[in-house]
Amino acid sequence: MRGVRWRRVVSQIGRSVTVWAVSTVAMLVLAGLLPDFQIQSPDGDSATRIAVTAAFGAGAFGLLSALVWPVLVRLLLLVPALVLGLLVFVLNGSLLLIALRINPSGRGEVAPETAVVVAAVMSALASATGAALAVRDDDAYRRRLYRLADRRRGAGPACPTTHGTVFLQLDGVGHDILLAAAAKGVMPTVAGWLGDRPTHRLTPWRTDWSSQTGASQLGILHGSNHDVPAFRWYEKDSREVMVCNRPSSAAELQRRAVTRAGHGGLLSVDGASRGNLFSGGAEEQALVLSIAIVRRSRENRSRAGYFAYFSDPANAVRTVMSFVAEVGREIAQSTRSRIDKARPRVARGGLYPFVRAFATVVERDVVVAAVMGDMLAGRTAVYADLVAYDEVAHHSGPHSRDAEKVLERLDRSLALIANVAEHAPRPYRIVVLSDHGQSPGETFRTRYGLGLGELVRAGCGLPVPRKAQRTHSGAEARAAVRAALRRPVEEDREQYRPSRHSEPLVLASGNLGLVSFPDVPHRMTKEEIDARHPALLTTLANHPGIGFLLVRSEEHGGLVLGAHGAAVPVDELDDDHPGPLADFGPGAADAVRRTHSFPHTADIMVNSWYDPYDGEVLAFEEQIGSHGGLGGAQAKPFLLSPLACSAPVGHGEDIVGAEHVHRVLRRWLGEANGPQVPLPAEEERAA
Repeated sequence: MRGVRWRRVVSQIGRSVTVWAVSTVAMLVLAGLLPDFQIQSPDGDSATRIAVTAAFGAGAFGLLSALVWPVLVRLLLLVPALVLGLLVFVLNGSLLLIALRINPSGRGEVAPETAVVVAAVMSALASATGAALAVRDDDAYRRRLYRLADRRRGAGPACPTTHGTVFLQLDGVGHDILLAAAAKGVMPTVAGWLGDRPTHRLTPWRTDWSSQTGASQLGILHGSNHDVPAFRWYEKDSREVMVCNRPSSAAELQRRAVTRAGHGGLLSVDGASRGNLFSGGAEEQALVLSIAIVRRSRENRSRAGYFAYFSDPANAVRTVMSFVAEVGREIAQSTRSRIDKARPRVARGGLYPFVRAFATVVERDVVVAAVMGDMLAGRTAVYADLVAYDEVAHHSGPHSRDAEKVLERLDRSLALIANVAEHAPRPYRIVVLSDHGQSPGETFRTRYGLGLGELVRAGCGLPVPRKAQRTHSGAEARAAVRAALRRPVEEDREQYRPSRHSEPLVLASGNLGLVSFPDVPHRMTKEEIDARHPALLTTLANHPGIGFLLVRSEEHGGLVLGAHGAAVPVDELDDDHPGPLADFGPGAADAVRRTHSFPHTADIMVNSWYDPYDGEVLAFEEQIGSHGGLGGAQAKPFLLSPLACSAPVGHGEDIVGAEHVHRVLRRWLGEANGPQVPLPAEEERAA
């Protein structure tokens, strides 16, 4: 054992010396290439003196990076993550300036802007060299990855020999998209898992009506997504707009789910939550939105995961360089899209290139590193969300080449995590799943020239912008108003009668729209809406861009409205008699009926038109790949599970809703490592 320890020490010393030598050579080369970087006196020095100066400068820079960099990153934890990423180059350059300043030879001089370049190159080369030297040394590779583990865990009992489970959520990747990517060779890791000798099974599941991350992930992690009708909605009792990705809303939704489910969540026993909206009850949390304003301790701050990653300057430089490259890639792709006049297309300027780069590079790198650290620390259950595909598909389209490239990189992340599993102190099962898919289609505004909010205002007899008035849809809305009011409206004068009531609040969640009247404290009935705005429901239901409406009726309870006067009580709808829901496929009636039961369902729920042949919907937001309502691929995510796990459901059965997924995942945790969360008898039978 002592001999093995000495060999490790010698091996580590050898790698350190090699990295130092490479950094020294890099400094010499850069000094020769860059006019603003000098490591010799103006009168010249001997080759030996120059080499010693470079060696000392490289060594000092390496030591400062190892000792000072983690302190700097911890001090900057309160800085927004995007800003921190952009500061990496400046901080690294500052360390190089200090290293040259303390050089005993006094020969090192470099302009600040050049120092940034030199430091970045040296850090990248040092990282590449260290990784290359460790490739054939499993112990070194494991120790290198172990630095990514959470240092707060400390010494504990021996790691269990039972299986741990890693749940990786590929945000927005639909079942059919995953299959197509595997078949085309875009995702070779997934293809291998499903190949001739499969190790995993692929199972589709059906989302709730609200097919978006907030509802799905809350149900998956906490076992309840009751009363989450959309991504954003208005609650009349509190007079607040709830938004799933707002920290205060996420914290409240998690609190409600925990109360209703009666347990902390999927990750309550030795769990880790990474990059999620909700904690799942995990003790270890990083980049979790629901704790962003609730838990302010240094250890559990929502951005604490960034420290674990950026404390390694090599990681920081590599990620920031990839960030810059991704920004350039997005600008090039959007420019090509405009030149080619691609359709459908949405604006991708402003800050979007930076937002995309953050989601596809920074967030991915940090979350993957955190997952690897969790595995090497031997945690029992890890759930992580990778949002890259969802972000790009919204703006480029779910079937675009841009989105396909993101899938390639996500597959490499899956392969890396699978590789780390081989070095973990306990065996791991890797489960990959998605929270929803995405449905393609142009926006409602692009097709009809006005947004849902403007259409609602027109139906209420309220003024709309002149540009919207001149559209075909605007003319149809005005005609519907005139017909409902049974009186003509002068075209050359004010076209809309004034309203004595507060204006409607219109919110969008993909192709799902919500209309609320804030001045009415309860959920309005169809009869009340008709009395106040006689043309509104007719205008919406008959619009060609709208599939159906859900309202409450004094006579019938829930009522689904469609074109040409169709009005069917939700209790009478099913898959055999779908009424206005016919195009939306199996399960649509159950999903609508469940949402109707929520306390905070909007006065009017609006689902866009859906083409069952092309799979297209019309987003009420500016997205050409959307999700949030019913219609197409958005409601068909996937569950990719190891064959070692029991079948998710019996033959001929379907997984319906995020709460059902929660029960399946919880059962798998129990199979692998014993009961994780108290499971009521009725849920045990359902699972």
